[in-house]
Order: sequence, then structure tokens, then C-alpha cells
Amino acid sequence: MRLQIKGMSCMSCVGRVEKALAAVPGVNAVSVNLASETASVSGDQLSAVALAQAVQQAGYQLELTEQQLAVVGMSCASCVGRVEKALAALPEVLSVSVNLATEQAQLTLISAVDDAALAAVLQKAGYQAQFPLSATASGDAAAADTAQGQRKPFWQQDSWPVLGSAVLTLPLVLPMLALLFTPWLGAKAAEQWMLPPFWQFVLATPVQFYFGARFYRAAWGALKAKTGNMDLLVSIGTSAAYFLSLYLWWDSYSGWGLTQSGHQAHGMVMPHLYFESSAAVLTLVLLGKYLEHRAKKHTTDALRALANLQPAQAMVWQAGADAQDNWVVMAAGAVKKGDLVLVKPGDRVPVDGVVESGSSHVDEALISGESVPLGKNAGSKVTGGSVNLDGVLQIRATAVGAESTLSRIISMVEQAQGAKAPVQALVDKVSAVFVPAVVLIALVTLLGFGWLAGDWVQGILNAVAVLVIACPCALGLATPAAIMAGTGTAARFGILIKNAVALEQAKAITLVVFDKTGTLTAGKPVVQQLQAFACTEAEAALWAASLQQHSEHPLARAVLEHSRQQQLQLLPVTQVQVVAGRGIRGEVAGRSLLMGSGGWLTELGLSLPLELIAVEGASVSWLAQQQGEHYQLLALYCFVDQAKAEAKAAVAALQHQGVTVAMLTGDSQASARYTAAQLGITEFSAEMLPGDKAKVVQQYQQRGELVAMVGDGINDAPALAQADLGIAMATGTEVAVSAAAITLMRGDPGLVSAALEISRQSYRKIQQNLFWAFIFNSLGIPLAALGYLSPVIAGAAMASSSLLVVSNALLLQRWRPKTLPQQVQEAL
Repeated sequence: MRLQIKGMSCMSCVGRVEKALAAVPGVNAVSVNLASETASVSGDQLSAVALAQAVQQAGYQLELTEQQLAVVGMSCASCVGRVEKALAALPEVLSVSVNLATEQAQLTLISAVDDAALAAVLQKAGYQAQFPLSATASGDAAAADTAQGQRKPFWQQDSWPVLGSAVLTLPLVLPMLALLFTPWLGAKAAEQWMLPPFWQFVLATPVQFYFGARFYRAAWGALKAKTGNMDLLVSIGTSAAYFLSLYLWWDSYSGWGLTQSGHQAHGMVMPHLYFESSAAVLTLVLLGKYLEHRAKKHTTDALRALANLQPAQAMVWQAGADAQDNWVVMAAGAVKKGDLVLVKPGDRVPVDGVVESGSSHVDEALISGESVPLGKNAGSKVTGGSVNLDGVLQIRATAVGAESTLSRIISMVEQAQGAKAPVQALVDKVSAVFVPAVVLIALVTLLGFGWLAGDWVQGILNAVAVLVIACPCALGLATPAAIMAGTGTAARFGILIKNAVALEQAKAITLVVFDKTGTLTAGKPVVQQLQAFACTEAEAALWAASLQQHSEHPLARAVLEHSRQQQLQLLPVTQVQVVAGRGIRGEVAGRSLLMGSGGWLTELGLSLPLELIAVEGASVSWLAQQQGEHYQLLALYCFVDQAKAEAKAAVAALQHQGVTVAMLTGDSQASARYTAAQLGITEFSAEMLPGDKAKVVQQYQQRGELVAMVGDGINDAPALAQADLGIAMATGTEVAVSAAAITLMRGDPGLVSAALEISRQSYRKIQQNLFWAFIFNSLGIPLAALGYLSPVIAGAAMASSSLLVVSNALLLQRWRPKTLPQQVQEAL
């Protein structure tokens, strides 16, 4: 096994890693290479978990890889457990998660595994593997399958088993249908419509062994793996009904009866045969699986829609052979970072980039959920997959391939849809013992009616009904179908939920903490007051802008914008030092300058003339210079950052849901108080350092609140990680986005209440689905065992339960973010 080790720096590291790995049980030999940062491990019965723990305890990290594959042949929750157990047995696999709804397996590996090895393991367990799998590839594959499906002969279509078995089964069940119309057709209609035994046998046999062959193949795979699944229950149940009919026919009728139309044959009474039960059950199960498959495809509609946003081609500026520049059409995947791309009206933008020339309006609705087209000019950022509406744009590519926003969105949604919610652990435990328990109940039912009541035929029929109705299909689909529909729907409105755990966390949130700057406010403060003390305002503006010229802080950008308006020529700055949460210092034209918060300058011994602050609710920075061991105050800056237009409604929406809203900021108390009053927030903390925000979140948690933190900056990352649920604005920094469990694709704080709402709705669907799945089995199995459900009714109920669960989950696709009640809007 070849492991990639992170964190080694010298030969002593090599020795530590070798010693740690050699101590793992089963390891026979270890060789660590510092240059390639790899470790080669060989041994017997190696464990990925043990190896990863050994490396971690030694102070290093393993480079993990993620792999996805499609698993063909799963039918129920028991199959999920079987596939996970088979894949987890591989020594390279650290963790595995299998999703029945998507029919995919997600593997976390400590070392690469050959596709053939994975396929062999799955084949031994009774399933097949398909490679490769990616969001884009799956979207393309879906389109290709649709196109091929239209060209396939009818006997290769997905609908063929259902149609074929239905055609053969219909004549068998006509007598049952006649019983429903006895008042009109007469009591003997059912007998008159019943086919002779031979023709029942001819019609039922292809249904049993041709159209039902998939159940026997999967059941045999389960038996070889010494486990059980839905296919085993169906095959045992229908085979029992089929062979019971053969036995009754042989026992009661000595001739073949090719011409008999009734029950009399050679003076003997022909008992009722149950060919129609086995055929009808198989047809209903096939129909249920077909409808379920079609319904499951709808749960991935959002993912396929995102995958289809990527255009196939792009027009790129290249130097031609004749030394003249030309626009060349190439595959979008071949575009490189830095290329200049031409996008015409009506075309999709092929890459993330910055507009170099041209102006237009761009529709980003399917990516960010923003319904209003956005104006784009030179310098504007554009996102791949958005639609250029009315102008010609020349775009410099900044992110392509897997680095693009669209690819990262698809990856995030795909990861969330493949994940398991914590509640799924209960389902997995139940599924592990479900099939053996059902077989035991069916056996008890058979013996009970056979020995105690002396009616073996009825015992067999009741046992068949137990086996058929108890198939755990709905149980396996309950959770993943709801997660897929919920996360896909959320993505359409610009809400990216990273994992299923976030759904459970979001449903119980009691307090939402907002960062102020860039989250509740526009994040673009402007200078409202400049007051100079020991210099002129022009000198203060020049020195402050020169000091801040390399800073990305919002207040620094405001200072620079103020200097540009005055057309100042900035001076060089050296020895720049950023003091986290306080300000900045550096050397400008021989002066040792510093600029930052009032708290910082007070700590340095300066007395601040706070009475000179003339702007209500302003963020305040002070400019000073160091002279030896003393400091001299040079100027006062007041900035105003207006609250976002949507912020007040966003706060009101959360409060309307019964969620408390608080605000944290590094700004002054006056600025925080002003913004909080504007937005109707009563709890706020100001002058926060990055670590302070995390401590405040922890204090809220200690008083019993389940906290969601909303932020967009690097300084918000500790608080986002500390919170029960981290929500980041994608308009902010990458650090904040990676620390959060939910990402909002546009800077609208109103999406926070929408994210909590869709999470609650999704979790509610999970609970509803699990309730229906359990109630079907809890009520159905006893009724079937006591003889109140025939095998045909049991088969219909089983097929309906799976369809009900998936259809209930699909209702989430109708979800739309709620608007506030009219009286609340009027109050705002």
C-alpha cells in the first residue's frame, strides 16, 4: 500500500513515521521516502483506520482521496449495508457511504485502489460497478441514456419487463377483476373467465423465470454472500406461490386438461391455482421499481440542470499561423487560465473570469438563484454557466475546469446528495436484521397455519404475503430521497448545503449570529468625516492612503477611494505590519505611522477626542505617528457602511420563525448600536477580535442556544467553525466558505431564513418517509401473517410504499422561499 504523508520535513520525521506505521498490527515492512513524501507499507490484514490513526498520532496527516462509483443491482436497504460491508473490507478504504437513491458509493481512501479490484469485490457481493462517475459525466450519461433509449429495440427498453409481464398477467387476473363486478356480471363470471390450468402455466412461467430472472440473480448473489435482501424475499415468495400451483395442479388433475375451461376434470374438482398471485406480484414489483426509478431521476433534476449549464465550446483569442490574432473555437474544457474568451449575446459563459471589454446583462439565476439579470462592465466578475443576454463580452479566464464556481457547486451538491443523515444510522441497524426477521416470521406463519390449523395451502399463501409486503425498499429510500430532493431544490435558489448533517443541525437552530460588515451591511464603507489635528487634511489623507495602499480591509479600500477622488499620488510604504483586529502600521516618508481602532490607540496611551465624532453610528479609525516611545494623534476618520436593502426583512423573517437574532462586529460600539437599531436587533457585541467572536458563540451555546453563525470574512472563520451551524456568503473569502456547512451563493441575508426553512422541510420529509416505511411494515406484516392480505394485495402495497416515499420527497421540489406576511412587511 502506498500512502501519501503530509507534514514531513526531515529525516527525523521519516523515522517517526516508519516507527509509527511499523507498530500497527499486521504491518510487515515500511519504507518512507522524504522526497516523494510517501510511505510504502506491506503486510497482512492491513486496516486503513489503524494506519491513519498511527500517522496522525505521530503528528502527521495522510493525503486522502475521494472516489465515486455507481453500484448496479441494489434494491433495498439491506443491499446498502451489504455493499458498504464489502467495500469497507478493503484495506485501503477509510470510510464508505452508499446511497440507495442515487445508486452510488462514495469512498474515502488512504491509498489508490484499482477499479478492477473494486469491481471484483462488488461482484463477489452480488453487484456490479460502473466507472467513472462525476457530476458532469453523470449529466452527460443521463442525456446519452435518453438518446440511446429512444433508439433501443423495445425488448431492451427499461419499460419492457413491466409491459411484457403485464400483458401476460392480465388474462390471469381477469377472474379477480370479475369478482369486483359480481352484482353486474353474475356470480359465475369469475369461473367463466378463468383459464384452464395449462394456459395459466404457459402465461405465468415467462413472468416467473424470464421477466422475474433479475430477482433470482440478485437473490442468488445475496445467498452467496450469506445475507438477505428484497430480491430474496420476492423470489422466495413468488416461487412458493408458483410451485404451490404446480403441486396442486399435479395432485388434483391426472390429465393435462388442455381443453377444460372450468374446474371439472375427469370427475375431480380442480382447486384454485395461484399462478395469478405469483405473476401479479412480480408484475407489481417490476412496475413499482420502474416508477421508482423514474421518480428517483427527478430527485437529481437540479444536479443535471447544473451539469448541463457548462457549454461544450468556447471562442478563444489565439495568434494564428499568419501572425494575425484570431478567435478560435475550441472545447470549453481546453480553455486555460489567462485565456481571453469571447461571449456573444445568448451564449453561456464557458469559464469564470473578469470582463476585459464590453458591457452586457448576465442571467445567473440557475447558479446563484438571483432572478434579476446583473449588469457587467469592464472589471466585473462573471461566472461560468451564466447566460450573456444582450452584449458582447471579452472575458479573461480566472478559473477553469474543477476550479470553476460551477464545478465546485456541482461537487458540493453531489457530495451532499450522496451523504447520510445521522438518523440513517437507525435505518441501517434495522435493515441489518430485517430480512432474517421477516423470513423467520414467514416460517412461523407457514408452520402455524400448517400444523395448528391443518391448512398448508393457506399457510403458504400467508407466508408469501409476509415475504412480499415486508420488502425494505421504502426504508432504504426514505432518507436519501428526501436529502437529494431538498439539497437539489436549495441549490436552485443559491443555497448550497454541504452535507446531510447540516440538515439536522439547521432544523433545531434557536439563535442566528450575523457578522455585520459585508453580511448585514454592503461591506463598502465610505469616508464621511476626516478631521486632522497635527497636520492638514490633505497630508492626513496622503499618509493614511499610502499606509493602507496594500491592505484589503473594507475601511482601507474606503481610504484609498477617498484619496483617488482627491487625485493624490501615493508614497511608498515599508515595514508594513497588520495587527489583527486592531489596525496597521508602517513607514511612510520617514514617518512611523499607525492607523486603527480607538481601543488600540488607547492601549498605546493616547487620549482620544471622542466628542469630535460628528457622524452617528460611524466606524471610526484614528491615524497616529510614533515618535520614540510616545505617540502623536494626527487625524480622525469616520466611515459609514449602509445596511443592505434586504437586511431588515431578513432579520424580521428569522424572528418571525421564532429564531433570536444577534450581531457581532469588530466595529465600534456606536456603529454597532446604530446598525442594530436600524435592523431591529437587540443583542449585539462590538469591537470583537476574531477569537472573541468564537468565544461569544461559545457563550451562547453554554446558555443552551443552538447557534448558526453567518459570516463572510477570514476573521469569521473561527466563529463559523465554533457554531453548531456555519453559514457563509460565497461573496466573501474562501476561508469562510470552507469553514461553513452551508454556503449562500449571493450576498442576500434573506437566504439565511430560507436555508433554515428548506432544511426543516427536508428533515420533515425524512421523518414522514421513515414513518410511512415503518408503518407499512408494522401494520402490513401482521395483517399478512393473519391472512388478511392476499399476496397480490401485499405486492401492490409494497410497490406503493416505495413510490409513496419517493413521491413525498419530490414534493420538496415545489418549495419556494417564503415571503413575510403582509402585516410584517407593512411594519417594516
